[in-house]
Amino acid sequence: MKALITGITGFVGSHLAEYLLERGNIEVCGIERWRSKTDNIKHIEKKIRIIECDIRDYVSVEKTIKEIKPDKIFHLAAQSFVPTSWNAPQETLTTNIIGQLNIFESVRSAGINPEIQLACSSEEYGMVLENEVPIKETNPLRPLSPYAVSKVGQDYLGYQYHQSYGIKAIRTRAFNHTGPRRGDVFVTSNFAKQIAEIEKNKKEPVIKVGNLEAKRDFTDVRDMVKAYWVSTEKCTPGDVYNICSGKAWTIQSVLDMLLSFSKVKVTVKQDPARMRPSDVLVLLGDNTKFCKQTGWKPEIPIEKTLKDLLDYWRERV
Repeated sequence: MKALITGITGFVGSHLAEYLLERGNIEVCGIERWRSKTDNIKHIEKKIRIIECDIRDYVSVEKTIKEIKPDKIFHLAAQSFVPTSWNAPQETLTTNIIGQLNIFESVRSAGINPEIQLACSSEEYGMVLENEVPIKETNPLRPLSPYAVSKVGQDYLGYQYHQSYGIKAIRTRAFNHTGPRRGDVFVTSNFAKQIAEIEKNKKEPVIKVGNLEAKRDFTDVRDMVKAYWVSTEKCTPGDVYNICSGKAWTIQSVLDMLLSFSKVKVTVKQDPARMRPSDVLVLLGDNTKFCKQTGWKPEIPIEKTLKDLLDYWRERV
């Protein structure tokens, strides 16, 4: 079987590539932009096939899809950082929506029909009312950032291409996920890196934070990639599924947990640059539909996820 991972050099892509290699009997292929090289896949790069391709360029995508003819596509490549989408809304919409459109059109052009897992997002739900928690797939979408709007576009494009052309798009709305290799712009990883720097005396003992009251549903990335795989095996194309732990943590409690793994004494200081023009207060998902359909359940406790993340940064700073 051939599996193609877009965004293979990224946080989730690298963990997914590892997981597929462990399963065996899968030829793992990935695409990367020429300037997106990272250390995330260095340890496995001899076992996978990497093709240079920019998903925003249709000719490049079509050539790649025709060359590989994948049986499964895991579409993870995206502009995935919410704050960046405020500063670069056009790039966010182009990369995320047009990039996915190019994949769909290339699949049609190549005359193949692989399962395509779409990495949509809980950010699509946006403004969630108190009586709507935990969030089901049927909840209204009220996106609050350009990133969230781009993900709604990807999500509904998946639905439309399934209805119009029979494309086997599986729409997965992942809630927050973290773990080793998470980019340091993301909240859990940013806190872990700051603590590791303070431990090594590379930074003054002040932790800069944004909104600590927000509540998020966290899943370990290693559980998330198993969910992505099983979605292509057991989910119904065209349908949509929440993937989440079903538990919400305040950002404050996540910070406290990370600090509990360290002996450093710190001052916590709010940084205005870390506050968003509009923030989603609560993202707590209902994973009943996905779990019932696939048998998947999250297995790694958040304490282990955060400890592994902190250890990851301790090795790097």
